[in-house]
Amino acid sequence: MNYSYKGKILISTPDGSIDIFSRSVVLIIDHDEHGTLGLILNKKSQSGDILEVFGQRIQVYEGGPVEDDKFFFIVKGPKITEDFSVINEEFYGTDDREAVMQALLTGRLSVEDVKVFAGCSSWAPMQLESEIQEKIWTVVDVYNLDYTIPNDQSLWKNIMQNLGGEFLLWANAPEDVSMN
Repeated sequence: MNYSYKGKILISTPDGSIDIFSRSVVLIIDHDEHGTLGLILNKKSQSGDILEVFGQRIQVYEGGPVEDDKFFFIVKGPKITEDFSVINEEFYGTDDREAVMQALLTGRLSVEDVKVFAGCSSWAPMQLESEIQEKIWTVVDVYNLDYTIPNDQSLWKNIMQNLGGEFLLWANAPEDVSMN
């Protein structure tokens, strides 16, 4: 493997599919010769999963279709566990639920510094590279985004508009591209 997509954003290409990846914005948490792990940033859980933490409600996002019975976290701030993957200088990912809950309980983290995901997105070795070549995904190298803020479907459209060119056309296409 010559190139890592770790820390990059993937934008799904409109293709007529109406699955979880339709109009998704995925942050790549890990990418190496063993495969790829990412979290969908803009799909709030449709099952109404909202965690109650210290009297505050926290929206749960659908991280992807894999391990949907497990929680994953993007955290902004100090490392609160040895089990983490650095995304950049400010953010890291972890699935250490106990450490995150303990840090919230003790005040080492605030709920605004944590984004919660049910499940994740993963690709086998070289699968993501193949999907990028097939133009299923567009890679955005640098995108200034606070990964812990609430996002919805407008995130996908906003990124597409900022990319300009043919992406601007996709941003304005109907959700069901067969209706275009």
